[in-house]
Order: sequence, then C-alpha cells, then structure tokens
Amino acid sequence: MVVTGERLDASHEQTRALYPGREGYIERDGVKIFFEVYGEGDRTVLFMPTWSIIHSRIWKMQIPYFARHFRVVTFDGRGNGRSDRPATSMAYSEREFVADTLAVMDATKTEKAALVSLSLGSQRALMLAADHPERVAAAAFIGPSLPIAPGHDDRVVVSFDDELDSEEGWAKYNRHYWMKDYRGFLEFFFSKCFTEPHSTKQMEDAVGWGLDTDPETLVATAQGAGFEDAEDVLEACRRVRCPVLVLHGDHDAISPHRRGAELARATEGTLVTLEGAGHIPLARDPVRVNLLLRDFLEPPRPPATWVRGRSRRKRALFVSSPIGLGHAQRDVAIAKELRALAPDLEIDWLAQHPVTNVLEQEGERIHPASRFLANESQHIESESAEHDLHCFQAWRRMDEILLSNFMLFHDVIRDEDYDLWIGDEAWELDYYLHENPDQKRAAYAWLTDFVGWLPMADGGDREAFLTADYNAEMIEHIARYPRIRDRAIFVGTPEDIVPDRFGPDLPLIREWTEEHYAFSNGYITGFDPADFADTEALRAELGYRSDEKVCIVTVGGSGVGAHLLRRVMAAFADAKRRVPELRMIVVAGPRIDPASLPAAEGLEVRAYVHNLYRHLAACDLAIVQGGLTTAMELTSNKRPFLYFPLRHHFEQNFHVRHRLDRYGAGRRMDFDLATPEVIAEAIAQEIGRSVNYEDVEPDGARQAAAAIAELI
Repeated sequence: MVVTGERLDASHEQTRALYPGREGYIERDGVKIFFEVYGEGDRTVLFMPTWSIIHSRIWKMQIPYFARHFRVVTFDGRGNGRSDRPATSMAYSEREFVADTLAVMDATKTEKAALVSLSLGSQRALMLAADHPERVAAAAFIGPSLPIAPGHDDRVVVSFDDELDSEEGWAKYNRHYWMKDYRGFLEFFFSKCFTEPHSTKQMEDAVGWGLDTDPETLVATAQGAGFEDAEDVLEACRRVRCPVLVLHGDHDAISPHRRGAELARATEGTLVTLEGAGHIPLARDPVRVNLLLRDFLEPPRPPATWVRGRSRRKRALFVSSPIGLGHAQRDVAIAKELRALAPDLEIDWLAQHPVTNVLEQEGERIHPASRFLANESQHIESESAEHDLHCFQAWRRMDEILLSNFMLFHDVIRDEDYDLWIGDEAWELDYYLHENPDQKRAAYAWLTDFVGWLPMADGGDREAFLTADYNAEMIEHIARYPRIRDRAIFVGTPEDIVPDRFGPDLPLIREWTEEHYAFSNGYITGFDPADFADTEALRAELGYRSDEKVCIVTVGGSGVGAHLLRRVMAAFADAKRRVPELRMIVVAGPRIDPASLPAAEGLEVRAYVHNLYRHLAACDLAIVQGGLTTAMELTSNKRPFLYFPLRHHFEQNFHVRHRLDRYGAGRRMDFDLATPEVIAEAIAQEIGRSVNYEDVEPDGARQAAAAIAELI
C-alpha cells in the first residue's frame, strides 16, 4: 500500500540543498515507512537506512550530488524520522528492514538499484544482495557493522540489560542508562562515531536526529535479530553476485576496520581504507566518499578530446559569494582590471541569484552549470527573524548547501580546463580544497573582507568555543597546506582588521592575517569617487532636482532587510513633516517583492536598481542595513548615512563596525530602539550634513587584479 506524504514540518530543520521530487509512505503489516525520491535517470542509487538512532538525513551530503547523476531513493528506517515506531523488538529484525526495502523499491518502481549502506545498514544490504541478487546492481558498504570479525575489546565486557555500577564509557550502552539520560548516551555515542577533530556540526546533527526518536524505541531496535555469527555472514557473502565496494576508516571506534577488510575479502570486493577517518566518513569527509562512490557506480570515461597545453586558451573560473551584492560589484571590477592585464583571458562565472543580476547587466559569461547551485541566499533568509540573523550559526547550518555547491564546482573543473580559480568568500571552495588538497589542479586565488569568526556575547561559552574551534581548523588548514591558496587577498588594509584574537591560545587576528595575506590596500567599490565629484550633474542625470533632499533606503541583495524597510517606511510621514523637501526612495532589491511593502503617499518604491552606487553618490542621506559594501560606497563618496547592523550578525557588529569607525563614517543605529519617531528625527539631523570621513583608497581593484594576474 502506498500513500502520499505531507511535507514534514521543517521549522527546526536547516534548509536542504535539494528537496525530493516525490515522497510518500508504504505500509506493510501495519507499519508505515516514509520514502523520498530525487532526480531522474535509468540507474537508481538506494541509500539504505542504518540503525534507527538516526534517519535518512544522514545521507544529506550525498543526495544532491548523486541526484544530478542518478535517480536516488532514500527512506527512514522504522523507528525514526517519519516512519512508524513499532513497540516490539521483533519488528526490528534485519529481515523486516529487508522487506521494507523491497516494498519501497516496488512502490517507487525500482526494479534494480545500487545499494549504499552505513554501519548496521550493512546487515540488511548484505541480506538483500545475497537473497535477492536480481534486485541489486552493486553494493557499497561504509563502516560495516557485521559480526564477520570481532568488535572492539572495550565493548565486549559491557552488559546491555543489567543495571551497572558505572556510567562511564561504553557502560552508557545500556538500556537503563538510556532511560535515565538518553541525550547523554547520544552525545557519548556520536563522539565515538566522529573521532576526527573539528566535528562539532556533524555531532550536533547526529544528536538532533537521535532525539527524533526515543529511548524506548531504541531499546527495541537494539534487540532486533540480525546475523548470528561470522559463519552466518560468510554464507551470505558467498551468495553475493554484484560488484562490492567497502569503505572503512582505520580510526573507526564503533566497528573496527578488520570487519570491513574481511567483508571485502569474503565478497571479492574492493576495500578502500580511509586513514584517519572514523565511523561516519560520509558526513565528515563527504567529498572523498562521494567521489569514491561515484567512480565505483559509474567509472569515469576517458575524455573525447585532449588539448595540448600550448594550444589551450587562458581561462579562469570565478566563484562569487551570493550573500549580498557587494561581492558581485567588486568581483566585476577585479575582472575588468584582470582583463586589462591579460587581454586574452576568458572568465567564466559560477554564480547564482542575486549575483547573476549584476553579471548579466555587465555582459559577463555565467557558466551553464550555475543553474544547479543550491540557493545560499534563500537559506540565509530562512534563518533570519525580524532584523535578526545569527550569521555564524546560519553559516554552520548551510553545510549541506556548501558541500553540494563544491561538488558542482568539482564536476565543472573535472570536465573543463581552467588555469585559475578565483573565490570571493566562496567558503565551500576554500574549505573543501583544504580538506581535500589532492583536488587542487589549478592556481587558486582567495579573497575576503573579513577574517575570523567572532562570538556574540549572548552565545555564551558554547558559541565562544565553536567560533574558536572553526578558527583553529582554518589556521591548521593554512599551516598544513600553504600551497592551496596561491594568493590570499584581504580586501582592505591591515588597519581594517579587528584587534581581537581568534580564540583562547590562538593568534591575534590582525597579526596572523598580515602574515598570511596580501592586501588590496583599499576597499574595492568598482568606481572612482572622482567620477562623481560633480554631484549636481550626477543628480540631474539621475532625475533628482536641486531643491529636494534625496534619501535612499536600501538593504542589499538578500531578503533579510524587509523588516528594516518597513520600519523606515513607517517613519516617512513624520520625517516629511520635519524635512518638507524630503524625497524618499526605497530600493527593495532583487529578493524582496516591492508589492509586499506598504504603500504611502509620496514614498517611492523601486525594485532592483543596477549600479545603485551612482544613486547613492548623488543622495543627501542613505539608510542601510549594515553590509560592508554599501557602507563603504557611501564612505568613499562621503555621503551621510544611517546603518542598522543586524542582531547577532557578527560580521556587521564587529568587523564592519570596526572598519567604519576607522573611517569615521556613518551613524550606527539600534533597530530595537529605533522607533519610527527616532528614525524620523535621525533623518532630519543627518540629511544633507557635511561629513569628514577618511578617504577610501581608490586603487583596490587594480592592486588585487595585479596580484592575481601573476598566477596566469
């Protein structure tokens, strides 16, 4: 029986890189099992459920990548996720999971599939391959938990059913302890699954998935029957007819590596030992696991053509962060300067909305694969509240999207030759290249306008620990693989860097950055302020009269600023009374529908405005969110502005504020205290005011381009 499923309430779940094209339930013997289908293709990859301590989201780092190349089926194993939780241990025998798998395959019209399993999922995958060889095209086992070889010695002496005197170590693997401190067990167990340093996000995910079931259910699953002994497993191995791949970490603290080695031997399969890896490398080392699985399921074909090095055109692939439009403006400026230095250079852009708005207007070539990029801006918006964006946590919760986009980048550079990769805050590119240094096959330039994750005060000790841990991992990356970044360019000057430390016992951010970065020696705005010296001529060109005071309100390229727009719009009538010649123009940007904003007589609302910086150069006052690019454009043109940093946005509250304070620019406002009346009064005080900011160095784009050009 198959029934259609309603979408899970994902209010607690992070944005996915890809959502299923089909989802539903099968019902078998009164138990409903939830399944999902992604992508299309003649061949199907079925990611098997593992122990019901977690559900199918464990495969989140694999699904988007494989769905671009195969048809993908997943389902929540009984006992967790959106599947039922039978109360008896008999309902969790491995044969029941095999029957569920066959029922899901039938419901999704999957005649044959390649199976990918993890840990306990290896038991049901092996049974399926042995008993139903006509349904299994291939089988990949990751960290198989099979009694084909002895387990770890430290687990043998612990009783599951008896009440124990100790609660230390594996004594937590005990039904009585689970009932008393279920979360404590989850935290212990997943600390054993992820033995690799800097695995905080993977452990948090796993604990969260574990909390989607309950200790009573987990007790029942732990008593389900599977293979009895090694001979039982070997007998099944002898009946396997499909190709087999086994991936096993040699630091696996759950199921020892010898089990994977013996499974590969018994099935005449291929063993790949992942040195230094723990029990769940598909989450901790997803790039390597994805590539190994892909090559196993679809061995690469030799290219149809090969071009000699001397005959190849000079080509660069530019990856520009979509979080805001500032990266796009400065990246286009760098690209223009780069072409001036290397006229024969071709530049492709791997970019997404809203960056593509700018690129299309500038006539840049957007790589066709860009349409497959997972939406980062949408994720950021989904993480925001009323003028509140916990930037660091939102970035952490974007891991699935970042990995998906790196895998797309990998496909592009695998199929096409580029001499140079440029990443402007392309975090996925930088992180996964350092995690997988063997994937670097071209010169690589990295740009950023801030260095160092910083904790917000109300994040407490936990956030201080997490930001320091992320900073420490980055520092270790650079120390271990300095060859990955051929150029690291800080967009600005050393004085623009905050004076903080990366964390306890870690270096000062400014000193470390000066040692490891070159500097553009000025913010890159993409224009020369001298071009706007004749303000009256510019105003006339843009349609602004000399007898009106123009206030432009803009919140950048994301939809996070809608609340600020509404707050400022509510202040318009009062501000107009105070400043009768006021003309207020609200620029909604590419991700906010102007029709969603309130209307007011005399208030102008516009959608996306290309080259908005020209309008900002002509205004008498700007009201902005707190993003660096817009603020620096206003600073460069010496225009008065009010800026409202987002709550919990560490970059706006620390890095941007520090830089603006250095230039003596802008008036910082607190959104929580800024009633419409307060905003109206600030408008009246600031509009048209003469300012005395420090000059912004105008040559940043050329200097950044010159540093990058040396690589080609």
